[in-house]
Amino acid sequence: MGVSPIFYFYDMRGGLRVSSKLEQLQAMLAPVVESLGYQCWGIEFISQGRHSLLRVYIDHDNGILIEDCEAVSRQVSAVLDVEDPISSEYTLEVSSPGMDRPLFTIEQFAKHAGEQVKIKLRSPFEGRRNFQGLLRGVEEQDVVVLVDDHEFLLPIDLIDKANIIPRFD
Repeated sequence: MGVSPIFYFYDMRGGLRVSSKLEQLQAMLAPVVESLGYQCWGIEFISQGRHSLLRVYIDHDNGILIEDCEAVSRQVSAVLDVEDPISSEYTLEVSSPGMDRPLFTIEQFAKHAGEQVKIKLRSPFEGRRNFQGLLRGVEEQDVVVLVDDHEFLLPIDLIDKANIIPRFD
């Protein structure tokens, strides 16, 4: 069994398109994170056989400290203990998105237009799965990326993983 992250994506029309497990986790955990004053940047649930990884990314205008991750981890753990949505063993990680922040939603892609990104697709698009280039923005449900003077419109529902490439000026 391969290891691959499962992401959630918001549909611009308001619908959430995700796997049912991730949808359940998102609906359960985002309000907990937000009630503590943080933004729930995104959630990854990586199934690894009998042991899985649940990663919750949090963000705040003032940045994220280790104490912030600890506080969110305690609250999220308490909710997970009561609700018990994951039947197998798992590890919970709470993290800031960091400099190479993953992008999950169409709004996040739009906000980070002008940044260099690395995108991996679930299945090939125009003969390739990996794209690295300038994030130009979004058009409806497509992410616009300029790679070697060629503009690609990548359907958001094909994106498996997307990260900003940090700049060190």
